[in-house]
Formats: sequence, C-alpha cells, structure tokens
Amino acid sequence: MGAPQPSPTGATPSVGAAAGRIDRTLALTDGVSRLRYVSTRGASSRLDALERLGVHRVRDLFLHVPHRYVDYSHVVPISHADLGSEVTVVGTVDKVKLKRPRPRLSVVELYVFDETGVLSASFFGQPWLAEQVRRGDKVALSGKVGFAFGFKQMRAPFHEILEPKDGASAYRRVLPVHPVGEGLTTSWMRRIVSCAIADVGDVADWLPAPLAARHGLMALARAIREVHFPQTLATAEQARRRLAYDELLCLQVALLSRQAIELGDVRATEHARSGPHMDALLAALPFSLTDEQRAAADQALADMASPRVMNRLLLGDVGTGKTAVAAVALAAVADTGTQAAVMAPTSVLARQYAEKLGPVLDAAGITWALVTGATPAAERAQTARRVAAGELCVTFGTTALLSDDIAFARLTLVVIDEQHRFGVDQRASLRRKGAGADLLAMTATPIPRTLALSIYGDVSLSCIRRRPRATAGVATRVITPESLDLAYGSIRDAVEAGRQAYVICPLVDDADAGDGLGTDLDDVPEAQRSRSKHVRSATATMAELSERIFPDFACALLTGRMPAAEKDAVMEGFRAGRVSVLVSTTVVEVGVDVPNATVMLVHDADRFGLATLHQLRGRVGRGDWPGEVWLSCAARQGTPARKRLSALERTSDGFELARLDLRLRREGEVLGYRQHGGITLRVSDLAADEDLVVAAHEDALEVFARDPSLADPALRPMALEARDRFGAYFEELDKA
Repeated sequence: MGAPQPSPTGATPSVGAAAGRIDRTLALTDGVSRLRYVSTRGASSRLDALERLGVHRVRDLFLHVPHRYVDYSHVVPISHADLGSEVTVVGTVDKVKLKRPRPRLSVVELYVFDETGVLSASFFGQPWLAEQVRRGDKVALSGKVGFAFGFKQMRAPFHEILEPKDGASAYRRVLPVHPVGEGLTTSWMRRIVSCAIADVGDVADWLPAPLAARHGLMALARAIREVHFPQTLATAEQARRRLAYDELLCLQVALLSRQAIELGDVRATEHARSGPHMDALLAALPFSLTDEQRAAADQALADMASPRVMNRLLLGDVGTGKTAVAAVALAAVADTGTQAAVMAPTSVLARQYAEKLGPVLDAAGITWALVTGATPAAERAQTARRVAAGELCVTFGTTALLSDDIAFARLTLVVIDEQHRFGVDQRASLRRKGAGADLLAMTATPIPRTLALSIYGDVSLSCIRRRPRATAGVATRVITPESLDLAYGSIRDAVEAGRQAYVICPLVDDADAGDGLGTDLDDVPEAQRSRSKHVRSATATMAELSERIFPDFACALLTGRMPAAEKDAVMEGFRAGRVSVLVSTTVVEVGVDVPNATVMLVHDADRFGLATLHQLRGRVGRGDWPGEVWLSCAARQGTPARKRLSALERTSDGFELARLDLRLRREGEVLGYRQHGGITLRVSDLAADEDLVVAAHEDALEVFARDPSLADPALRPMALEARDRFGAYFEELDKA
C-alpha cells in the first residue's frame, strides 16, 4: 500500500490516534480486573466488591453512575455560612475529639477555623476519623449548617482532607458519590473510575451524528467524564441524559431487532373489517361501545386489515370494557374465516371470559370452546380435534393452549390478557402456532406510557380510561392491625345484608415467612415496608376467621397452590353465593368478577405494590352497591410505607397510581418481570426521562423503517452496542 501521502497542507496524516481510540473502545468489553487498583487476590478484593455491584466489565463501571453529588463548588467563609443553608467551608483543623457518650456509640468532633470564624463538625459511628484527621490538616466540609453550644455546626457532613497547597479557590468542584458495598469505599470507587477514564475513557462515539445533533446530546467520551467528575451539577445532568438516551435507544433497537428476526418476511392475514359476524356481534352486545372503546376497536381493526403483523397493547383500568374490544377483534377473525386464541393467566379468568363472551359469540354465530388444565381428557381431545379441523373459531384457555395437542388449522389472532404475567417464551410459543398471527395484548394493570414503550418495544398503544358506566364507587381506608375490628364490623354488616367479602393475605401459610415463598412478599422493597414482626398467611387467617371471628359465616380458602379443580370449585361457590367470606392470596387480583362482593380487607398491605392493591380493590364495588376496602398496615403515620398507601385513599385513578408506583420502585418491580428475564435499566429513570423514552422509541422506529437489517455501515456500531448491552433478548432467538 505504500507510505501515507502528504496532505495538501504538507502534514502527514497518522492513523495512530484513531487506532488508539479503537483500542480504547474495544476495551469497554474487557473485565474490570484489567483496571488499575482492582485487586484480584483475596476473598474481600475490590474485584469481588465490584462484581457484587453488578460491575463486571469496563462498560459496567462507566455506567455505574453516581447516585448523588456533593457540591463543593459553593465555598463560603465560615462567617457567611448561614444557618439552615447547604454550603462548603474550607478551613484548618484546630482540635479533634473522640467521645463515647454510650456503649457502641462513638462521636468524632472536629473544630475547624478560617480567617472569619470557627465551625464544629460531628461524625457518628466513625471512630477511625480521629486517627485520619489531625490538628493542622486542611479540610473541606460540605453539609447543612446548624448551631449548638455556641458554635456553627455541621452534623455528618461530607469531608475531604486537602493538600496543604490547596486553597478554597482551588477546591471548587463537584464530588461524585457512587453506590458502593462491602469491601469498597466511595473514595476507592472514585479512584478506580478516575483511572479507568484516564486509561480508556476516550472512546469512539457509536451514536449516529444526526441523532446526537437532533437532541443536542453531549459526546460520549465527554459524557462519561462529566457524569462521574462533573464541572457543575448542570453538566452532570446533561451527561446522565446522554447516557440514559443511549441505554433507551439500545433497548429499543434490541426489541425491534428481536421482532424483526421473529417475524422475518412473514406477511400477516389481512382480516375483514366488517361482515355478518361483526354486525351480529355488535347487535348482541348488551350495550353500545363508548367512544374510547370504539376508537380502540377501530385501531385494532385497522392493524388487522393491514399486511403488517399487528402488535397492539390495550391499556385499560379495571372495569373499562377491554373485553368488548377483544370481542370486536374476534368477530373480524370469524368474518375472515380463520381462528383466534384467547389466553388468560388463570383458569378462573379463562372460564370467566368464556362465560361472558360465550353467549355473545353464540348470538353472532361464532363457534368457541374452553381449554384449561382442569378440562376432562375426553372433552379436551374433542376440542383439540375440532381446533385442528378448523371447526372452532375461538379457543379460550390458559397455558394449556401451548400444549402440543392443541394445533390450529389457521390461527391469525392471538389475544393475551395480563400479558406481562407470561414469560417471553410463552407468548412467542402461542404466536408460533400461527404464522404471522396478529397480537392483541391487554392489561388492567395501568402502565405509564414510558414503561410500556420501554418494555414492549415496537408496540402500538390503545388506552381506555373511562368506565362505560358509573359504579357505586369504592371507599378505601388505611388502618392499623389494632383497628381490625372496624374492618371485621364492615364485613359482618355486608354479609348480614346478603353481600360477600374478600380477605387478602400476602402469604399462603406461616412457613412461607422464612423461606421467601410468599405470593407477594417481595413486591415492595424493604425500605418501603413496615417493620411488622408477623406477616399474615391465608391458611392461618382462614382458621382464625372460621373458628373465632366469623364462625357463623361460610368461609373458604383460595390460593395459587391448590389444584385447578379445587380452585374452580371454590370460586364457583363464591360466585354462587354459597361462600360469604373468601380468604385468598392475590390469585383473585386479576379479572375475578363477583358483583355481590362489596368489602375487602387486605392484611399487611404495605407488602404489595400500588398497582396490585389497585387491582385487588377493583374486585369490589362492581355491582349496584358501593364497595369498602380496608388496608391493614403496621406502619405509623408519616412513614414511607404509610405515605405510599395513603395514595390509594386519595385517588382511584389507576394511571396516576401507576406513575407514583414507577417513581417509588424500579420498572422491573412494577411489572414483576424480574422473574421473566427482564433487564433493569442502569441509568434511565422512566419516571423522569419520559421525553427521552419517547424520543428513543421514535428514533428507533425511524431507523428501522429506513434500514430494517441495520446494514448501513453508519448503523453497525449502534447494532453492535445494542446487542452487547441487551444480549439476553438476542440469546433467546439464538436458542430458538
């Protein structure tokens, strides 16, 4: 190839700088053991500590962003440190005292002075500071200014020991505080990150320049530096937003890539939007569709009539009539002469779908059947034969529909209710039973749009917010266990008036309290729960209610561990009114419809997420009588657990509660997808970064519309970045 030719200016171009940047970029996938100060020896090495934090590679370290910053940039003289203000002072240590006012409690007091005054600082439970800080040291203290014993004071401030040459003006900076754990201090984390940035932080930017320019995003190498060691708090936030956009865009690219691989060149069936079955079904419905229901149905029908496979998520709060929209989609399938499958997470809900929609389908001349784990073998074989022959148009069921014996002649529509309760492989398995089958997913768990876009990727959203008819309403009250008599009195009054009640517990039996097998014991982080010593179980509560509290009422127990036939029998007894008080776990959370039930008591309510509690209370007040919900919680007024539950007293808007739930918990905890292979985001905050979520979603759709295979050389770095970050999505396809 020969030597490089001189440029017109006479300078000889060099590839050294570019090659170095490529090497540094490739180092992002190296293990953190390659970095300085990351020791690999010993059980308590810093390498082990980093890996416990989920930091395995250099990229992980760069994305392990500070969870807060200490603004040392606002340095003031001690005399100007106003009481109640958050400031930084720089001074000289005059005195160090170690006190032990009580056993196991140590207090280190520093007295610091500058040219204008004296300030004391107190540090609790850190006796080693008395050895680290000495008289004459120059220190920077950052915290809230108080007053005690004649001195201005800071309690537990952030502190740094300065070099003698560093004056106040030389120390105006923002200090990052990274999440750390056992075996790793914040100062060591800063040192490791600083060296990593110095050694390999000058990486190439994989984001296409037009996208970076469109959103005014910081360059990647600068964002890595600024998010860890920012010049100001403003630049720290700009850097975080760049990294958050990267993460969200990569997730969208991964989701869209997975769908493109799954669907390939499959062409969807172009369903009929009208016909005799549609006309008959609309006439058979006992009500007219609301404007929102009609809009959602029209959106689904438009998707189903196109050659592109439908991927639509229908969001609707409890009782908003999503089933009617699904019925319209089923009628379109019937008019097309093909088949549909409706999969529900529980046999109770699947049977309820059949009972509700069955008569309407019959009136419209649409054939249907129900398949669950409890279906008798002979009946199941008969249904399987009719499905395979194309004699049945609609098949309702649970995961029993995934069995090999259920083979469709021509499946063109899959309807999945509460779809986040199924694993990715389960949803895909049902869709594979019909090449190019359209998907209508529904959920009564309100999900913020940002979360829906981030988890479901290339999905079209329809939303129903208003209930078709006004109900009698539900009143929600939070009580302590000492006030349970109020709830028991409400249940007694309801049953004596001919109504029914639910009592919900977080555990199946008392043994679960120690082994983590409770139905929703881990639904809420420990910091947001009360500190109750005893968590109620359904079996123990059933015994207490039937023997002592309500011995004259018919009580029954329902849990997810019971055989399907036994669960169906209990629910049938409750529906028929033979059971007055149903003691249950959250198995009744979704879809159970007993209009005569008017009261619900939830024990240890702080153990459940807001979305779950909102779903539970949707089981009462569904008829002509108002509902009452009692949330028992041991937490005192003003605690985080009690404040969280108070939101349910204030509002019945499921979407508002969902937004609050997203602010309080991580996205994977809200949907419960941690056990289904979901990936928690590292940098993004779906509650605060709504604009970035929408931007990343729209940008990814635009990129895929132009180049579905991402073959353009300018897009290959983005494709590789997405696969590297969210490889689990692709691994599922590789295995398939």
